[in-house]
Amino acid sequence: MKGRFVRSFAGVTAIALLTAGAPLLAQAGKGPTDADLMGDAASTGDVLTYGMGPQAQRYSPLTTINAANVAKIVPAFAASLGGEKQRGQEAQPIIYDGTIYVTGSYSRLFAFDARTGEQKWKYEARLPDGIMPCCDVVNRGAAIYGDKIIFATLDARIVALNRNTGKVVWNKQIADYQAGYSATAAPLIVKGMVITGNSGGEFGIVGAVEARDVNTGELIWHRPVIEGNMGTLRGKDNGITGKLNATWTGDQWKTGGGATWLGGTYDPETNLLFFGTGNPSPWNSHLRPGDNLYTASTIALDPETGVIKWHYQTTPHDGWDFDGVNEFIPFDATIDGKLMKLGAKADRNGYFFVLDRTNGKFISANRFVMQTTWANGFDKNGKPKVIPAGRPGAPNGTEKGTTVFSSPSFLGGKNWMPMAYSKDTELFYVPSNDWGMDIWNEPIAYKKGAAYLGAGFTIKPIAEDHIGALRAMDPKTGKIVWEYKNKAPLWGGVLTTGGNLVFTGTPEGYLKAFDAKTGKELWKFQTGSGVVGSPVTWEQDGEQFVAVMSGWGGAVPLWGGEVAKSFKDINQGGSLWVFKLPK
Repeated sequence: MKGRFVRSFAGVTAIALLTAGAPLLAQAGKGPTDADLMGDAASTGDVLTYGMGPQAQRYSPLTTINAANVAKIVPAFAASLGGEKQRGQEAQPIIYDGTIYVTGSYSRLFAFDARTGEQKWKYEARLPDGIMPCCDVVNRGAAIYGDKIIFATLDARIVALNRNTGKVVWNKQIADYQAGYSATAAPLIVKGMVITGNSGGEFGIVGAVEARDVNTGELIWHRPVIEGNMGTLRGKDNGITGKLNATWTGDQWKTGGGATWLGGTYDPETNLLFFGTGNPSPWNSHLRPGDNLYTASTIALDPETGVIKWHYQTTPHDGWDFDGVNEFIPFDATIDGKLMKLGAKADRNGYFFVLDRTNGKFISANRFVMQTTWANGFDKNGKPKVIPAGRPGAPNGTEKGTTVFSSPSFLGGKNWMPMAYSKDTELFYVPSNDWGMDIWNEPIAYKKGAAYLGAGFTIKPIAEDHIGALRAMDPKTGKIVWEYKNKAPLWGGVLTTGGNLVFTGTPEGYLKAFDAKTGKELWKFQTGSGVVGSPVTWEQDGEQFVAVMSGWGGAVPLWGGEVAKSFKDINQGGSLWVFKLPK
């Protein structure tokens, strides 16, 4: 590997990890319980889960701030994360009992007073020198349960802190950081278990989901997502994943990638966990014939055992780094006169998928970006109509293969930044990007702890007026109802509310509010640095508040090529901003 990738890789982190535990319920009065977490989408006085509910629809029924008055909202306070670690603040706040909990870059966790912004405590993980995060030093958020606040660290650990004091309750290693593993995702807590994924797909790791006891951190089950690897349940073998060598040749399944770096969602109605899986390793697809299951897929798991119940692969035999990790959001809709339990996913590969969430059956796939040069749609069986000329060529000996132009770029039609679903409009709000790349394959061999790509690339814009586009998608028709175009890439999450509002941030530094039905921009505020976090809203003391993290960073400035050069002057930062209507 050489050139831009090596220089960028030295930058650090872009992965996401989570861990899980055993069913032990939080006691009433001691903090959030399992029932509280499952009811988070309906409760308005707090934000207890990543995604504002286990299904992660990121919808709030609050209407105090609405399309008619949002233009009046002003800052209530801002709180700085301080220090020199002002880079890549991708977190979503958690709010409980008068405290706002946010994670920061370089594996830090802060507790702020929700009324004044005063810092109550902070925890900074002691990171070793040899961490190898791929796409910046970000962290996307914490999980709360009982008297604990829990988050992942860049050296592939899960740490539980006392939520009142910040003192360590338990600290567990989930993988070997020296082999390229790391963790950046917000944990998911289900039935007293901390459910997490892992990161490190660019290093030839093996993606996995695991569950740990929320009170002790002890491992309950571990489920690799690459065929041929053995799962465990309470210390005993629990069957291999898939069938050995069914879609992988030789021993490639031992370094197959498939990192589960964005974390998952949970659907109480079907009692299923949904996780996305990342790119196969190496990127050079000519070195690994076959579909390479279960990479670039959505998988549904039994939360009790970690057994995979169904899977759907969005990019078989991925050759473009189209990770399938993007969140799978459960929702219900009537299609052809039948009320169905569905799930939606806006994939890196540029297609918006709707599946039957009870069994993974393919319903539809529709393009949500300007172009997809790798495939021309999907057939009725859910298989992509791959364009052979769109795949980068095989290397010839020591020479790189034929370069092709591919769109979307490997940073995706949508990357990690979570979309939102409104039960009012029945639309999904997708933070997307229109860009392409020159990509070629190179010879590569696996070496523990070394980058395992076998590819090179240069990212390029494809439109004169924008890269980012916030798009409202109708999941029943696959049509784009409205779009807002942004000059810089969109790299932050989305919030929608009962007040007919959609909130998201921009790298230019703005938090913006839009009319959920029309896409009209209604309000914006300059936070002083790029907004790449996920906004939330809650009510407190009779008022509605909106909060978001500000702090430019993430994969775009590290990997963005010509695109990154266009936005090199955006200031880094590290602040929590909270807004409300003036009294």
